Amino acid sequence: MKMSVEVEIGAVKEKVWAAITDIENCEKMITGIVGLKVIDKPESGVVGLKWSETRVMFGKEAEETMWITDAVENEYYCTRAESHGSIYATKLSLQENNNVTVLSMTFTGTSDSAFVRMLTVVMGLFMKKSMIKMLQADLEDIKRFVEAH
Repeated sequence: MKMSVEVEIGAVKEKVWAAITDIENCEKMITGIVGLKVIDKPESGVVGLKWSETRVMFGKEAEETMWITDAVENEYYCTRAESHGSIYATKLSLQENNNVTVLSMTFTGTSDSAFVRMLTVVMGLFMKKSMIKMLQADLEDIKRFVEAH
């Protein structure tokens, strides 16, 4: 399953980058996050940053551990999470033009488990619509936060 969303933010990409890489404080920015704990923080940069994030999904709290696997400052970073036989990868990318930054988020979910793949096919449309809605809400929260500060 793969999906992408984006939003235009009225700010330079350095300001957007500062917000999206401030993982320790993103709970204050993204309303969908109800709990966050940094597990491991690299000495410099963001690659290797690992955290546990809690959200309410489908009426229940869900906690996932994520880490940043790759990044180019002010351009993009990639995260990974592994849960219940699935691997989740997300890429946040920035493109700036005339002090407006397009923040894009691409989410991919894959599985090594035949059962999970079958379940994903069956639940795919419902899950995809819900995921797109959640991802877009996250981007809108980031936009509001960056443009207000």
